[in-house]
Amino acid sequence: MKLLKTLGLAAVLAASPALAQDDPLQVGFIYVGPVGDYGWSYQHDQGRLAIEEHFGDAVETSFIESVPEGDSERVIRRMAQEGHDLIFTTSFGYMTPTVRVAQQFPDVKFEHATGYQRADNVSTYSGRFYEGRVVQGYLAGHMTESNIIGYIASFPIPEVIRGINAAYLAAAEVNPDVEFRIIWVSTWFDPGREADAANTLIEQGADVILQHTDSTAPMTIAQESWEGLSEGERGIYAFGQASDMMEFGPDARLTSIIDDWAPYYIDRVQAVLDGTWESEDTWHGIDEGMTSIGAFNGAIPAELRKGAMDIAIAIAAGKRHAFTGPINWQNGEAWLAEGETADDGTLLGMNRYVEGIEGTIPN
Repeated sequence: MKLLKTLGLAAVLAASPALAQDDPLQVGFIYVGPVGDYGWSYQHDQGRLAIEEHFGDAVETSFIESVPEGDSERVIRRMAQEGHDLIFTTSFGYMTPTVRVAQQFPDVKFEHATGYQRADNVSTYSGRFYEGRVVQGYLAGHMTESNIIGYIASFPIPEVIRGINAAYLAAAEVNPDVEFRIIWVSTWFDPGREADAANTLIEQGADVILQHTDSTAPMTIAQESWEGLSEGERGIYAFGQASDMMEFGPDARLTSIIDDWAPYYIDRVQAVLDGTWESEDTWHGIDEGMTSIGAFNGAIPAELRKGAMDIAIAIAAGKRHAFTGPINWQNGEAWLAEGETADDGTLLGMNRYVEGIEGTIPN
């Protein structure tokens, strides 16, 4: 009798994998901000929704929003324990926690956005956002009248420093008198702190605001400057970050960097379903559509709109690179010689300003 029970249990266990294959694939997402931020997390969630639309009943998705990076390991582990097959962790600060949890759940596949640590069951992916910063810098350099451009920066990691440098070089190329005023806010999403930074930059004379934070607060502040103006007067300009943000700055928004994660997410889910998923590193830009440029504000002169579009096209075609020499570092040390282009390794580790940017990068 005991043997029969054992054989019966064995039969059930043997049947379990087949049953599991018929179950929907469980795909989880962890966001650093709320899905309603209309910035970074919002755009990742649009990718999650695209998965649901594409795969229908074959996939079930879930998400946890506003997860502090310092508390992410507990949340990632919980999601793995709940039976998710594939987990996307979408903030740089989730990198080490993701790898730690992945070691404990070798059968779960993980995808970490903007990091560099990988394992057999951990892939990394990111967008070449700095390519969009070139377009922003070009327009900012032309559109500023005060020659002071404000930049709200989140954390001093290569991704953010790279964006500042790319935007500055493009702005200085068309306007050698341009100055960048940079405020580091040490957060990805804090509307109050981001608004305070925008107001401070405006008080310092900035008439164009760029941001590498996730909320629409800077755009809203810029838009408020347009209220009550007489015809011919102009307020503060700004750029959408990660999402279009047009509805928050109909007058202020010049254009946007828009992240489109949907094609990548669909490909990676399909790979799991096909059994072909492997640990990879993906870094796509304008050419692949992971980074795109939003519609241009009608206040931008036609020749500048054409110039900005030409830059985007040249980047996509590989005919222009954000970092082509001659370029020196902030202290005057030579970096790239005439015509030399930065390699990806240097870009991924960038921790210095280029020559012409004032101020210091916080530790």
